Amino acid sequence: MSLRSWKPTMVAQGVLWVLFGLLLRPEPGTATLPLLMDSVIQALAELEQKVPATKARHTASAWLLLAQESGPRDLVHHFLLEGRSLKATRLDPHQLSPELRGLTKDVVQHGVQAGQEYGVVLAPDGSTVAVEPLLAGLEAGLQGYRVVNLPLDSTASPLDAGATFADTEATVPDVRATSPGFRDALPDVISADVGAMYSNVRAADLDVKPTSPGVRPGSPDVPVTSPDVQAPSPGTEVKSPTTVDSLLVVTLARDLGLAFLQGPQTWSHSGLGTDGCWDQLSAPRTFTLLDSKASPVTMAFLNGALDGALLGDYLSRTPEPRLPLSHLLSQYYGAGVAGNPGLCSNLRRQNGAALTSAPTLTQQVWGALILLQKLEPKHPQLQGMSQEQLAQVATNATKEFTEAFLGCPAIHPRCRWGAAPYRGLPTPLQLPLGFLYVHHTYVPAPPCTDFAHCAADMRSMQRFHQDTRGWDDIGYSFVVGSDGYVYEGRGWHWVGAHTRGHNSRGFGVAFVGNYTAELPAKAALHIVQDVLPGCAVRAGLLRPDYQMLGHRQLVRTDCPGDALFDLLRTWPRFAAGPTMMGAGPPPPLPKPHTALYFLECETQNSQEGF
Repeated sequence: MSLRSWKPTMVAQGVLWVLFGLLLRPEPGTATLPLLMDSVIQALAELEQKVPATKARHTASAWLLLAQESGPRDLVHHFLLEGRSLKATRLDPHQLSPELRGLTKDVVQHGVQAGQEYGVVLAPDGSTVAVEPLLAGLEAGLQGYRVVNLPLDSTASPLDAGATFADTEATVPDVRATSPGFRDALPDVISADVGAMYSNVRAADLDVKPTSPGVRPGSPDVPVTSPDVQAPSPGTEVKSPTTVDSLLVVTLARDLGLAFLQGPQTWSHSGLGTDGCWDQLSAPRTFTLLDSKASPVTMAFLNGALDGALLGDYLSRTPEPRLPLSHLLSQYYGAGVAGNPGLCSNLRRQNGAALTSAPTLTQQVWGALILLQKLEPKHPQLQGMSQEQLAQVATNATKEFTEAFLGCPAIHPRCRWGAAPYRGLPTPLQLPLGFLYVHHTYVPAPPCTDFAHCAADMRSMQRFHQDTRGWDDIGYSFVVGSDGYVYEGRGWHWVGAHTRGHNSRGFGVAFVGNYTAELPAKAALHIVQDVLPGCAVRAGLLRPDYQMLGHRQLVRTDCPGDALFDLLRTWPRFAAGPTMMGAGPPPPLPKPHTALYFLECETQNSQEGF
């Protein structure tokens, strides 16, 4: 094929194969970059410069992270995406820097082993992201939404466990690889020259359609909810899915379904969504999970899967010329894509909830399991499972994901913001609690709008509470920034020092900033009013009949500020008056603010609290 005959979308698919040979034989002992998203972006930028200018002018470059052991992930990914990709653009690995080769080795495959998680990087927003599902989503998005009809044609031969990919080329005539968002803009973009399909699955068995029903672009204004996902009733006819969407399957649906194949599980018992701690934040190298029994579907994996789905959706709807992927990722993990602050990593859960509905995701999880069962009938977890059983697995997986992940706020653990150790022995709470006490920090007064500033504010408050106040730890249970994240203080299980005389009866949640005359960010308010308590009720940490109070209702203080308290009084869970709490006579007013009076919400250190 001549260079002049290359179409932009075809180029994008082909360039994704640039490092395939490199990934299969990473050079041992090479220097490596720190495991940061900025390093991934730097590596992509270097790769984009190495690709011939005639090809790089219209599109971006990325790794195709396929150096994996043979397994179900290989089969589904290859069937949906790789089988239609152009052959690798040849690039001498030695043209790339040792740092890039070393980083490639470190992030080539996501996995969990012996309590450590591999193939993950630390993003600028403080979240940890698995690179593999992120890049899978980018690849799917560059190809455009492709909907595969299920069940596959009965003439298609399933793959045995040891099947290998053919090394010959096949052609699928005139199959459109576009999405509705830019189909009309690029009517001539087709995938007519593609890589080989499996040697024993015919290319004609892949029925591809150009649209993806039920998938919507993300929107930061759509509140996170917990959809009612109903399991099929015994004896009722179960309608199996007729299609799968390649974008959702390769990023999220397949792995989510596999994680729930062991039987009915809940988020707290399945090991899903487990977070962890980096050995250091400036140049991270090792990521240790907080639960040694974590499922491979960790918090980092879900972050990467959502990011891949959201950016893949964006790419599929964006006409040529597109941003280079290094620029796209830099914007997404920064101020927002193409100047849109709503499309950024801080809001992945809100956007993920808007991208696909719970019924659609249930069908996609179910369809992914059907596809995997067809491709690998000897799969140990899928062998002999009926459609009703697969439907139940998909329902359980979707319910837990939508309620316990999308329906909960993103909480940075203590290690993420650099917390000092607790001094002494913490006192356990008797859960569930019945109250949520609302504070503002006053100082720091400016709202923190990014991870670096919010983490610094947390460390500053903890130092003041421990070193000046003499407390065991930062007083609050949780602190909410204006960056879309919640920061763990004493957390769900330990008595705090936030509301003197009432620390054991409720959780103390503080907004970073002074809200005497203005209100916190809408996203932060939504977290405190709805998302955080709703998540706590579901987990059995907060009673269903919980009530909210401002700090000033229990202690003589101006906290949480006039503007915020006036708004708090309009919330449905607000409890008017302190007498219902048995507060008793209020303590003397605190001294006027001084430089040492770090937080407006503080009073006297009796029973360790404000």
